[in-house]
Formats: sequence, C-alpha cells, structure tokens
Amino acid sequence: MWVYLVLLVLALVGGIALIVGRGRRPRDLGSTTTLEPPRTVTPPDDDAAGDEVLVQPWPTAAGPPDVLDDVPETAVEPEAPALEKPEPAVGRMVRLRERLVRSGTLGVTLLALLSRDKLTEADWEEIEETLLLADIGAGPTDELMASLRTRSAVLGSSDPATVRDILRGLLLELVDPTMDRRMAASPVLGDDGEPHPATILVVGVNGTGKTTTVGKLARLLVAEDRDVVLGAADTFRAAAADQLATWGARVGVPVVRSDRDGGDPAAVAFDAVKAGREAGADVVIIDTAGRLQNKAGLMDELGKIKRIMSRQAPVSEVLLVLDATTGQNGMRQAQVFAEVADVTGIVLTKLDGSAKGGIVVAVQRALGVPVKFVGLGEGPDDLAPFDPQGFVDALVS
Repeated sequence: MWVYLVLLVLALVGGIALIVGRGRRPRDLGSTTTLEPPRTVTPPDDDAAGDEVLVQPWPTAAGPPDVLDDVPETAVEPEAPALEKPEPAVGRMVRLRERLVRSGTLGVTLLALLSRDKLTEADWEEIEETLLLADIGAGPTDELMASLRTRSAVLGSSDPATVRDILRGLLLELVDPTMDRRMAASPVLGDDGEPHPATILVVGVNGTGKTTTVGKLARLLVAEDRDVVLGAADTFRAAAADQLATWGARVGVPVVRSDRDGGDPAAVAFDAVKAGREAGADVVIIDTAGRLQNKAGLMDELGKIKRIMSRQAPVSEVLLVLDATTGQNGMRQAQVFAEVADVTGIVLTKLDGSAKGGIVVAVQRALGVPVKFVGLGEGPDDLAPFDPQGFVDALVS
C-alpha cells in the first residue's frame, strides 16, 4: 500500500516539472547585439562607377526578436563609448617647443661657434657644415653664411645675447613668417550658391604617416568644434581603413570607406565629400595611398581623385605629408607631388630633433608653399600648427 502511494507522488512531481520546463524558453545573452547592414551608395560618375562605398557601421541594440523578448530592456542597452577630448591647439605648440628646446643641437652649436672672440676660417667652415647637416639646403645656407659674416664684421662683438639675437633674426627671415599658414577649415559657398564643406586631400609617399596625420588633423579640428568627415581612400593597404576608423571612433568622427579591398579610391573620395555635404559638415579630409613619385600611373590617379572630388565640392587644400628625417632626399619627391596635385601646404612628421629643423626652410624654398603643421611625437595630440617664431626661438634657446 505504501509503495503505491510513493510511486503516485513521484509521478505527480515529475509531471509538474515537465509542464513547467516546456513553458520556458532558453535565452542566449551572448548574441544580443548585432550590426546594422552597411549603407551603400554608388557615385554617379563614369570614372568611379562600379564600386560601392559604405559608411562605417555602428553596433545597435537590435537583435533577433526571439532572443530579445525575454531580456529586460536595461540588460540590452549598450553603453556608449566615452569620446576622447582632444587637446586645444594652443597648448600643443607650447609642448612641442619644449621638446625642440630639449633636443636642440643646431642652435646650441651655432651659438657656441659665433660667441667666440675671434672666428677663424675653420670656424666658418664648421658653421657652414652645421647648417648643411641641419638640412637647410645649399642655397639658404649660402645666404645665411653671407649675412653672418657681414653682421659679425660690422658688429665686432662676441656677446652671446647679441649673437643670439642676430642668429634668431636671420633664421626667422629664412623660415619666412609672412607665409599664410592657415588651413581651410570652414564651409564655403560654391558656384551653385550652395554651402560646401572645406575639402582637404592628403598625399605623400609610403611610410610618411599620412593615415596617422589624417587622424590627428581630425582631432585638432574637433578640438576647435568643427564637424568632420573622413574618407578612407587608401584602398590598397588593408589596414588603412580600419586604422582611420579607429581614429574617427575615438572622437566621434564618421568614416566613409570602400566595401572591399582594392576599390576605386576616387569613388570613396566622391562619396565622402557627398556625405559631408549632406551632413552639413565643416571639413572633409581624404586619406590617400602612399605612392612613389616615379610611378606615373599612381601619380595620375591623384589627379583623378582630385578631379572627381571637385564635382561635389571645390578642393580647398592639398596637404603633402613629408618625413622630416628624409632631409634633402625627399625634395625631389615633394616637387613631383607639387606639380601633379597642386600642393597648398606641408605637414612635417617626425620632426623629433632640431638638428634636422632646417628642412622647414628647404621644403618651403623648393615648393613655394608653407609648412602648416609639424609633428614631434607618437601621441594622438602631438601635431600642431606651425609657428615660425616659436620654432626659431626653440632652435636658438
């Protein structure tokens, strides 16, 4: 009798558990976030047609309905990434000047030589060698040497403070503070009467740091409250678009990129400018692939990119990124880029020692355009507008 009662109770408990188990549905909390399908657009242009361009997709909280039905709303709301606040431009130049002062050898060497009571011919040869090693260039060095000899003979003084003032004035003349170093960063009215964002094309040879420079320029503009759109037109280096997207995400700047490796860079440039116009952006910056100046096909491609960009908005700036450590070897490269792309300004990267600071003078003389930005470090805000007075002061401090 008792055996039958026990079996009956066990049967009832098992049935209830089975009914409850069937009423529950398993939840997979590991797949509650999906990506929106990328938005694609094809530029209405014969030269750039055939490639699709997408705006970098962002994670959303939209997932499969059968997964999210039982998940509380607070459990699926993604936490927005904290945006970085870039350093203002004013503080950057002060910091970069301090680095130049600490690493300076050009000014120290010249001051030590010029402060001697009597300069021998060997001393003058050493001064000339110092200037040439600093990449000032043969022409500017001859001018500076002639001026130093004349001033030294007329002045007849070896007082360090006096010599420093003379040297500062002569170097400042060579750097030329009268050049317009402002970057076009404000929307303009086009011929059609419509507002257009300022468009900036960034070019240069391989390994100069173009993509990093574009990211740092975006940070600099964001610090000035500018609305920026980036275009990843370096479609031949697989990591370039991802690298640029990372830079943009850190400061909330959208990136327009190709949906495949090896896509048409002109299509990306076209759609980036178009996206900037539609969004009412202040500035659109286009990153391009590195190319050697002796590759005619790649250089012609720059002309195509610029021409197609201009169909959406006039090209406001063409910035050439140069590695300061290449010295005089980079001058021919710079001249070819200037001829092909109508360069309007120079960005000098890796200017990590004033011993090579003369490259500022050399490149401006060679191209007839100003150095507008300089970089002195690997930090995200180690790029600053070039200040001639501050640069020369740092050299002779």
